Amino acid sequence: MGAISLRIDLVAGGRIGPGKVALLEHIASEGSISAGARRMAMSYRQAWLLVEDMNRTFGKPVVTASKGGRRGGGSALTPLGLAIVARYRAIERAAETAAAAHVAALREEIAGA
Repeated sequence: MGAISLRIDLVAGGRIGPGKVALLEHIASEGSISAGARRMAMSYRQAWLLVEDMNRTFGKPVVTASKGGRRGGGSALTPLGLAIVARYRAIERAAETAAAAHVAALREEIAGA
């Protein structure tokens, strides 16, 4: 993670930030909401509420879930979920680049104090 942490307010009450994006990334890498939640030391319920909040904000599912069977169920990001992660990370990189000189100056102020 870079020097800047962003929360983007999208619509009234709808926002996306580093926690939700990290949850989506963990769901994608782990293949399930519960495993993604565990990676973040978060309860399944909290993770599910965050996923539902993103579904509501974007008006479409960000995660798909398959029912269990012999090998159990799983979850994956929808194309929208993948786009959210990619766009957020691109915005984050752009903000870090734009603010780099200012962040460096602030760090110099700390070191010079």
